[in-house]
Amino acid sequence: MTTESRVKLIRKELKLTQEQLAQRLGIGKAALSMIETGKCGLSTRNKNILVQDLNVNPDWLESGEGQMFNAEPEYTSFRLRSDNSLPMQSVPLYSIEGTAGLVPLFNDQASNKPINFIHIPNLPKCDGAIYVSGDSMYPLLKSGDIVLYKQLHNIEDIFWGDMYLLSIDLEGEEYIVVKYIQKSDRKGYVKLVSQNPHHADKEIEISRIRAIALVKASIRMNSIR
Repeated sequence: MTTESRVKLIRKELKLTQEQLAQRLGIGKAALSMIETGKCGLSTRNKNILVQDLNVNPDWLESGEGQMFNAEPEYTSFRLRSDNSLPMQSVPLYSIEGTAGLVPLFNDQASNKPINFIHIPNLPKCDGAIYVSGDSMYPLLKSGDIVLYKQLHNIEDIFWGDMYLLSIDLEGEEYIVVKYIQKSDRKGYVKLVSQNPHHADKEIEISRIRAIALVKASIRMNSIR
């Protein structure tokens, strides 16, 4: 059994949903699912949260030896902690075509007029929302869904294995994608991972990333005829 598979045992012992544990770790539910199934690794940051905040025995986490917890975990206080959710917020919804791309939107969001606003209670703070296209993240996301994002200003702030909205420079053209980001063995590169198994993983140079945002939530648009 791996360290990642033991994360699921911790969650089950705490009687938590994936969403609840993901919030505490500061990652998305989809990222936690990938950790629990061994598709991506558990970051040092998340290991520290499990050990320091939940009293998980670090030896058990790494090797399975000893007791799961060093002390009784604080269930109640843990369940009440979250990613600073707001009771209500108005998240601007933008058209990428209207803003001429992600980079201009992120560089001067204040001057870009949203096409609408999204009002959803109890969400983490979001900077904006856009429609997505393509099927690389299917079935989590499909073309026409909306992702709500929090812009990052430094690539060093990413959480490995989480889902991101990216603008990538490909021969001078902007390519906008939603992908999981994982570490690469190649210096100066990151690995972009899709949810759809028909899309191969791709390594790109970090210098090609022109804009990046953490995906905080998604909305599926279903039409009834």
